[in-house]
Amino acid sequence: MGRTRVLRVDPEAPSRAVISDAAAVLARKGLVAFPTETFYGLGADAREPAAVRRVFEVKGRRESKPLLVLVDSIAMAESLADEIPSQARALIARHWPGPLTLVLRARPTVPAEITAGTGTVGIRMPGHAVALALVQALGGPVTAPSANPGGAAPPTTAEDVLAAFESKIELVLDGGKTTGGPASTIVDATANPPRVLRAGAVKL
Repeated sequence: MGRTRVLRVDPEAPSRAVISDAAAVLARKGLVAFPTETFYGLGADAREPAAVRRVFEVKGRRESKPLLVLVDSIAMAESLADEIPSQARALIARHWPGPLTLVLRARPTVPAEITAGTGTVGIRMPGHAVALALVQALGGPVTAPSANPGGAAPPTTAEDVLAAFESKIELVLDGGKTTGGPASTIVDATANPPRVLRAGAVKL
């Protein structure tokens, strides 16, 4: 693989051409790092097991750790989740788009690489224009673990991503510095009532 390409992108009004370019990389099973409302995420087409495996390889991530995915709508979430219980829908109405990840029972079509054999999938709708536009342009869910090697600090700039992943991923969308802060709040919505698995940016 050659050097990692970097494309500048307006974090609030991303150019359609830049987003289309990035979505095409994902469609070819490539990896794209992009800004979210907290850190830079590492994106692969979540429907492509080979692409998802590359996320684990690049990050040095244990295969027993599931990956969260980004969606652009409740309809896309429903394509991944077996069901979305009423309490989960209430949380969606209040906190999506935003840094709230809901763990739901996965449909059998969701790659095992995403669920790590748990039978569940973590889903959120991002509140960042670049992340949301990328999912919309691909027309499918995109993985979004932080774009750093396991154990390293999550990145808030494109430079941080390149320092770790130069020539290991195809593209970085440089939307400037992200806010950092706490990662997304993770809620197990398969439980009744739902329970917080990781406290984060959304206070429940």
